[in-house]
Amino acid sequence: MKSVIAAIALIAAAPASASTDERAAILRVVADMQAAWNRGDFRGYMAGFKNPDVVFVSGGKFQDGWQGTLDHYVRDYGASPDTRGTLRFYDMKVDLLAPDAAMLIGRYHLARPKRAMEGVNTRLFRKFGGRWFITMNHVSAYEIVPRK
Repeated sequence: MKSVIAAIALIAAAPASASTDERAAILRVVADMQAAWNRGDFRGYMAGFKNPDVVFVSGGKFQDGWQGTLDHYVRDYGASPDTRGTLRFYDMKVDLLAPDAAMLIGRYHLARPKRAMEGVNTRLFRKFGGRWFITMNHVSAYEIVPRK
């Protein structure tokens, strides 16, 4: 309990500009990931995740770590711009939990000619060596069925 109270005191004592700067840094990580995906740079996209310790949860299952997730993206999305689609993250809310921990919850849309998808990401960020990385990524996704 004392450690929780100490963490709350640290957060409360931090200047507002520090929290604004930290939130901006986290949102930059996500913006860089979005840009990397949209240019077909899956390794650049994965740079936002803590390698190799990241935990991915999607489709009700734990995924196969950092490398397995990279392999999945290259195999299942990397054939062409049409299969990769255009990714957009939006409605993102960042909660700073501690000086080195934050949670982001937001939406995403993956526009593709076939199998467009939308969903929600919940991401735990941790700060290592002055940089923010995603250490846990949970995706709740659904396919957008085209209207006929």
